[in-house]
Amino acid sequence: MTSPFDSLTLPNGQVLPNRLSKAAMEENMAEYGQIPGQALFNLYGKWAEGGAGLVLTGNVMVAPDAMTGPGGVCLQQGTLSDPDVEARFKRWAEIGKSGGGKLYMQISHPGRQVYASQGTEPVSASATRVSLPGPAENMFTQARALTGDEILGMIKRFADTAGAAERAGFDGVQIHAAHGYLVSQFLSPLTNLREDEWGGPLENRARFLLEIIRAVRGRVDPGFGVAVKLNSADFQKGGFDVADARQVVDWLNAEAIDFVELSGGSYESAAMMGMSDDGRAQSTREREMYFIEFAKDIASAAHMPIMVTGGVTQLATAEAALSDGSVQIIGIARGMGFNPHLVRDWQNGTSDSVALQTAEWKNKALRGLANMALTKAQLYRLGDGKSVKPRQNAVLATIKQQMRQARQTKRYRRWLESL
Repeated sequence: MTSPFDSLTLPNGQVLPNRLSKAAMEENMAEYGQIPGQALFNLYGKWAEGGAGLVLTGNVMVAPDAMTGPGGVCLQQGTLSDPDVEARFKRWAEIGKSGGGKLYMQISHPGRQVYASQGTEPVSASATRVSLPGPAENMFTQARALTGDEILGMIKRFADTAGAAERAGFDGVQIHAAHGYLVSQFLSPLTNLREDEWGGPLENRARFLLEIIRAVRGRVDPGFGVAVKLNSADFQKGGFDVADARQVVDWLNAEAIDFVELSGGSYESAAMMGMSDDGRAQSTREREMYFIEFAKDIASAAHMPIMVTGGVTQLATAEAALSDGSVQIIGIARGMGFNPHLVRDWQNGTSDSVALQTAEWKNKALRGLANMALTKAQLYRLGDGKSVKPRQNAVLATIKQQMRQARQTKRYRRWLESL
């Protein structure tokens, strides 16, 4: 039986100390200018000590006017021309690798999933809008379809960010093509309504992702890691589904990809949090690993290692997922927010699980906001150099997060105006 603590050699030759990964989460803890600072250094220092073989950052955005949140990090061409800023990114990389694991930067563009309060124009594969029930409907506005030239410019942005990540000392990048962000919007027939070479059949819808990979590979050294985060399904009727994911993974076999992480869902159908419109990810909630069965199906087409994430809180879950060899890496996201040393504790035998605090509210959108707020509250504590506080008031945590986001939005808009 494969152990979570076995080492794993990636196709590019990098060796992961074990098969447990700190999967990406949005920290929204950047300083003015959307750059890393002490809060992120503290947080990633804790995660580096925590024993994961691979640490994936939260979203690092490739464009300043397209952020998943107003407190996120942005890295683009020219960002590292300021010596102080370059030193900050290098410090982030140094700290993130200080525990002996590898550090990959997750690079992303939100597409239409940009909060209206940020005051920027959302763009996407086609002119569509995020649809959420109730008051949450007003959180997003109609996106504009990218032109052909803008698509080429967007591909270059991903390559620019990857090149900067390598310069800063990261071990690799992960291209975010899941969770309803821009690359995922190109892949899904629900959001890609184009009739040119970037839309229509899956081969055309996948072209954006494949061209990003090729542009990134053309920019970085061969030993630099390039990975992809892909939806196993959108979990929406008529959307990107398991058969599509299996075909995309088959196409990725021809590219220099070091591993594929499988997740699922979007802002409209939050399968990555155990909630989805069609219930398929939800059905595995009690036994964790929301996407494991989908991952095993998709893995049959893969020549590269497959990583699966989603709801892992128990060592036994990770061991079971690795047992038949179809999955090689297990991602732990929220669990390491509530216990940053979780992997080390598992390895030392001092713990075999972590308890997550969740809100059980009826409204899916509000429940998702509350659960993210409860996790982010822990991340902010760790960023401030404090210990985790396992139980918090969900209502207060949500209100505090909204107030914090409002302050960050004002700061972010002030920075945008200065560019």
